[in-house]
Amino acid sequence: MAEDVESRENIESAASKKGKKSIKIEFVKPEDFRQIYAIGAAGGHSPYDFRIGFYNDTPKMFGDASESRIIERRVEAEVILSPVAALELNRWLTQHINEYESVFGPISRAIPRPLRKEPSKSSNESTDIQGYI
Repeated sequence: MAEDVESRENIESAASKKGKKSIKIEFVKPEDFRQIYAIGAAGGHSPYDFRIGFYNDTPKMFGDASESRIIERRVEAEVILSPVAALELNRWLTQHINEYESVFGPISRAIPRPLRKEPSKSSNESTDIQGYI
């Protein structure tokens, strides 16, 4: 955040040195503003815009372990961006992912897999759930 303020000040001072007017942007959150947490995103594009739907998954188990299982994918919000805004989002994400990885290390691209179950010694034992399947 301090870097954002510092960058804005540098841009403003550079603009004033060149005789250009500076622009300040104020972020305002409306009263009905809400945040969502999403585990994934899906979408597409047309010649006019990019659409990104952010979703969460809920497992729905039916029958015993040998039968099918269903995961409900609930789209929590959709964002529609102009091509220019999508490009800016790409640049912003790339910058922040690089900063994150420089501090915390590489983000794993691997999908976590359930641990192998060891044969239980007693039918009364329970195990932790490992993922959805």
